[in-house]
Amino acid sequence: MKKRTLIAVATALAATTAFGAAGCSGSKGHGSGGKNPATANQGAVVGGTPQKGGTLTVLSNQDFTHLDPARNWVVSDMDFGTRLLYRTLVTYKAAPGTAGGELVPDLATDLGTPSNGTKTWTFHLKKGVKYEDGTPVTAQDIKYNVERSFSPDLPGGSDYAARYLAGAEGYQGPAQGKHLDSIKTPDDHTIVFELRKPFAEFPNATVMPNFAPTPKSQDKGPQYDNRPFSSGPYKIESYQRGKKLVLVRNTHWAASTDAVRKAYPDKLVVVMGLKPNQIDDRLIASQGPDASAVSWGALRPESAAKVLPNAEVRKRLIAESTNCTDMVQMHTGKAPFDEVKVRQAVQYALDKDSVLTASGGPAFNDLSTAYMPATLFDGKQPDTLKIPATGDVEKAKRLLKEAGKPDGVETKMTVSTGDKGRAEAIQQSLGKAGIKVTIETVDPSAFYATIGDTKNRTDMVYTGWCPDYPSGSTFLPFVFDGRFIKEKGNSGNHSLFRDKPTMKRMDDIAAMTDAKQANAAWRKLDGEILAKSPAVPVLVRRWPLVLGTNIAGAYGQTSFGGQLDYATVGLKAPSKSQG
Repeated sequence: MKKRTLIAVATALAATTAFGAAGCSGSKGHGSGGKNPATANQGAVVGGTPQKGGTLTVLSNQDFTHLDPARNWVVSDMDFGTRLLYRTLVTYKAAPGTAGGELVPDLATDLGTPSNGTKTWTFHLKKGVKYEDGTPVTAQDIKYNVERSFSPDLPGGSDYAARYLAGAEGYQGPAQGKHLDSIKTPDDHTIVFELRKPFAEFPNATVMPNFAPTPKSQDKGPQYDNRPFSSGPYKIESYQRGKKLVLVRNTHWAASTDAVRKAYPDKLVVVMGLKPNQIDDRLIASQGPDASAVSWGALRPESAAKVLPNAEVRKRLIAESTNCTDMVQMHTGKAPFDEVKVRQAVQYALDKDSVLTASGGPAFNDLSTAYMPATLFDGKQPDTLKIPATGDVEKAKRLLKEAGKPDGVETKMTVSTGDKGRAEAIQQSLGKAGIKVTIETVDPSAFYATIGDTKNRTDMVYTGWCPDYPSGSTFLPFVFDGRFIKEKGNSGNHSLFRDKPTMKRMDDIAAMTDAKQANAAWRKLDGEILAKSPAVPVLVRRWPLVLGTNIAGAYGQTSFGGQLDYATVGLKAPSKSQG
């Protein structure tokens, strides 16, 4: 599973929708049959092949959530970390479009060898892979990083190890010399994982950053977030939190061991704390050093009117689907959302069209009628509830009355600061049905820590979820299985949904050996959970990015939520860059 940062958007201009023609299959009432002007470069590499050298600048309105590989589970941060700073057992192919979802070996020589009915997985490491100080990467370093991802003082990382490794229940990390017997390292270049149940998709899980190496000698606990030790093509030269990150080459990285990363720039500089409108305007103008710059966050809806009608700027636009579903999640463990009819009232009251407008219109978004994105439904989401895109206020009011709340309910909703415009659209539409929402905004870099504190959070949150690979097993269990809810660092299940029939059905599907049968079962379960309404699916966004005129090798990587693939991006003319 992957988390979405939801960072880049503020208030919207309805006028931007005039430039959006047809969206994709999830949208209703917005398809004109015309070509979407935002997707002209979809599946293509923009700018040609980069030249080696120069400085690539990344303009950002925020700091990273985490760069520590044990904690990095936010889509864009995973892209940055695993493409530039550290390598994992396997990774995604560096390619635009659907080819970007293909698994390829990274630290490992292949995609792993299963045995014992897919309960045991063995990986052999490549020779010659070195850290930034020239010491070799070992199997023990990967084992150590997986183990440290269990540490209570390092929350936020991928749950795959906790869900699948044998003997992981109650494990608290390698402090006091405690190790997981289910990870074996018979030699420096072999690592064996023993799982508690069969898991044929385990190689997909080893894409996660917690399957990157960390030498025990370099571990600084929570401070490691500021300076992870590089096994990738770049190392951290300096990092001023919230201000600036500078990466320079790891001279011990060998391209001969790495078929994925091209490492074109000599240096990458991430400039943080900028205003989103400032970033958009600078990249649209593309003057001086900004010609060699890219944006960390997605283009704001307000800026669509400056981009889509302008052919010169539009050819520098990439807008890949995030493949992530935005949701309003409700705390099902306490009033008023412990009552299913109140949750259903939210489903019916929500005007998704108004949220789509606040997100830049159909050029940059598709409406969601299911939890899992369209890619997990053969390209088209089902619409099991048949709720109008503009909502059904009268039905919502009736449901509240049936729930014993004829005068409505009051609640609070936490959103990332970049989602304030969407939150206001949600607030307005729910208010019409008597659901009064107070919005609380949080800085993006602190957002997941805030909503992941189950004892100190609001009863509604606006967040998103992305499948790690094309399987319902990477979506529904992570968002709706109540057995993996944590008091702090809680991920995915922000509705705190603990429904026994749902969890039993998840176990039944996970045990299916026929992938086709399992896919059909996940799709059916999606609709069954939707009827219980722990969350309201709202949108699947695109991730629009305007590139500087000197940028080459650029495309949206579908496996990283449409973010720029940092494995291949570089400059047309390195001598023209600055920094």
